[in-house]
Amino acid sequence: MSKIVNVTEAASIALHGLVLVAQSKDKLINVNKIAEVTSSSRHHIAKVFQQIVKEGWVSSQRGPSGGFKLIVDPKDVTFLQIYELIEGEIDRSFCPFGKQESCSFKQCLLHGVTQKMTKEFIKYLESQTLEMHMNNAIKEKK
Repeated sequence: MSKIVNVTEAASIALHGLVLVAQSKDKLINVNKIAEVTSSSRHHIAKVFQQIVKEGWVSSQRGPSGGFKLIVDPKDVTFLQIYELIEGEIDRSFCPFGKQESCSFKQCLLHGVTQKMTKEFIKYLESQTLEMHMNNAIKEKK
């Protein structure tokens, strides 16, 4: 089934995983716990978190008692920064067909709806920080 907006699993892992790391405060949180909560592959989580460690937002400690720890202030990390770290900069050209300069029509067939959606998505991601979601409780699995 088609979706209008699709966030990749990698971006979802980064967003959810970093909220979990932020929630753990000074305690380490490991790949197994992130996998359990997000229902994602441990391997995929490790790969995503390599990028996050490289960015300098978390430290990592190997071993059975290892894990990740946030080393930046959670109020300084926006969801937009997280999203673009994983996915790259959001295309702000707004033409979903890639014809910004070469469109044969005088007016966009979609009447700028994708431009509005992209602007709203960016605005929302910019407005959200890790700190804002640190008290977001995890639903218990049934």
